[in-house]
Amino acid sequence: MSDRKTDKNGPLAGLKVLDLSRVLAGPWATQVLADFGAEVWKIEKPGDGDDTRKWGKSIVPSNIGEDSEKLTAYYLCANRGKYSLAIDIKSPQGQKIICALVAKADILVENFKVGNLAKYGLDYTSLSALNPKLIYCSITGFGQTGPFADQAGYDAMIQASAGLMSITGEPDGPPQKVGVAVSDLMTGMYAVTAILAALYHRDKTGRGQQIDLSLFDTQVGWLANQGMDYLTSKKIPKRFGSAHPSIVPYQPMRSSDQPFMLAIGNDRQFERCCEVIELPLLSGDERFNTNNRRMQNRILLIQLLEEIFLTKSSKHWLELLGKERIPCGPINNLEQVFEHPQIKARNTCFTLSHSEHGEIPQIANPVKFSETPIHYQKLAPDLGQDTKQVLAEQLSFSDSEMAELIKLNVI
Repeated sequence: MSDRKTDKNGPLAGLKVLDLSRVLAGPWATQVLADFGAEVWKIEKPGDGDDTRKWGKSIVPSNIGEDSEKLTAYYLCANRGKYSLAIDIKSPQGQKIICALVAKADILVENFKVGNLAKYGLDYTSLSALNPKLIYCSITGFGQTGPFADQAGYDAMIQASAGLMSITGEPDGPPQKVGVAVSDLMTGMYAVTAILAALYHRDKTGRGQQIDLSLFDTQVGWLANQGMDYLTSKKIPKRFGSAHPSIVPYQPMRSSDQPFMLAIGNDRQFERCCEVIELPLLSGDERFNTNNRRMQNRILLIQLLEEIFLTKSSKHWLELLGKERIPCGPINNLEQVFEHPQIKARNTCFTLSHSEHGEIPQIANPVKFSETPIHYQKLAPDLGQDTKQVLAEQLSFSDSEMAELIKLNVI
């Protein structure tokens, strides 16, 4: 066992993040920053909080009254490790508090409609004058410029309008969205990478900057091979269900009991697959001996393969193919996923304590640092639970000052 010591504070320890975002893209980004060691102050509207506190079944009731918002699975998934401050940014006193926190912050993340924060003096131009080193990340549906800049954007409409739904679904069925909010999640991850790049630039120049990031741009950007195929061919891609448009066979295969996923990535893998299922002549057939030819004869090839696969169970084929390292896998439901031995071996699931409701399950950040491993210490917060603590520690507010602000409904 190594005696090498590791840093328990995380690689971003010492950075302070002011999080004015809500729902998913922004909170996902700031949760990653929190996981990596940054101190994240999540600003929420008093009484209401983040929209996702209302989305879905409540896991943990609020500690500020039956009618107040609660911790739901949706809120819990994107707000771990943060400090919740309930501050009314529409009030002059609330704006003054935000400006004081900006002076101490390294990063600000917001997802208000274009121009909305300027009404409160909380736009980039105003705040960068207070703190020239501030990295200000703006996340919107369509960006800060262009004819759609003033329109709101939610994940489902972005999946639709940016093309993802048109290539998702069965060939003879309607377009479908992906089962999780991938446009939001990818925008959150792009926000993290952009913020880290801006931090590197700041280290060299001493200057902060604004990051203009949109869900629409992000979704178009990660159309990846599908987008490039269209641009180079001008042919509108078809839906292939769970099959791959450019690789064959790369799709679910039926067996005698349930389907499994077969993901052949090259001609050698196809040759080995044919040997395993005792159809060695198939890989030498001129109709199937290259990927391009398999694409041209996709329907016939899948029929021939499934005639064999339908004779035995998926477990039989997964064991046989797996021994030869042919890419394949079961199609697991979430119960099977979270019982997977790899999940347990990698500590992908863990719990964090809630003061009143015990241990709450969590899904770990997938990043494994060798020198600065992630240490999870704080569950997603109740609404406003850290307001007094942060204002006292960061801005030296007295109890009487905070009592007055509470009386005015500012905090």
